[in-house]
Amino acid sequence: MLLDIENLSASYGKATALEDISMHVDSGEMVAVLGPNGAGKTTLLKAISRSVEGKGKLSFDGSSLLPLPAHAVVGRGICHCPEGRRLFTELTVKKNLMLGAYLRNDRAAIERDYQRVTELFPILRERASQVVSTLSGGQQQMVAIGRALMGAPKLLLLDEPSVGIAHRLKMEIFDAIRTIRESGVAVLMAEQDAQSALRIADRVYVLEHGRVAQTGTAAEIARDDRIRQIYLGVE
Repeated sequence: MLLDIENLSASYGKATALEDISMHVDSGEMVAVLGPNGAGKTTLLKAISRSVEGKGKLSFDGSSLLPLPAHAVVGRGICHCPEGRRLFTELTVKKNLMLGAYLRNDRAAIERDYQRVTELFPILRERASQVVSTLSGGQQQMVAIGRALMGAPKLLLLDEPSVGIAHRLKMEIFDAIRTIRESGVAVLMAEQDAQSALRIADRVYVLEHGRVAQTGTAAEIARDDRIRQIYLGVE
């Protein structure tokens, strides 16, 4: 088991955002977290990457993450692609990507990973010297995912990678996420586009009001009548 979470809770002041969350991600597995706005999806990913304090058990590769600051979590092999991308928009595409490798000093491996990212998203090679603010939303999302990959993660955290992106680029991004998973990187993705997430995920957790309301394989969740009505718009 790569990531093991038991009874994880997190709050913002007096407001509870996560309550007794238990879940896991295995090596090389693609896990989706579904749920409406305010369900706790973003807080869950922030708690894992240690940008939000949490209580409970949070173990990665056999060691607790709870004592660690956020930069040390990256060093352990967890890279977080946050909601809203959080890019340095006045820097070039290549500089943004290289910032993802700021904790690394293995230059040859960094260059190989840069080549892999630009193979995964060929448009980024074409736009390497272009300032990020001039890219489309979908292209900026590719930069954000690529920057996280430059950290050489064992586990990639993706927060709403399809929000505000044109359909064609959204499909490219989901295809790329599938390729990332097939390369051996585990992926934990919070996503509102349930249909696209269910198409590429191995397993799914559904969050409601900060708790796990349902879990199962992607096929099981896709067949569930309640999920079909609420998330897929199918009667």
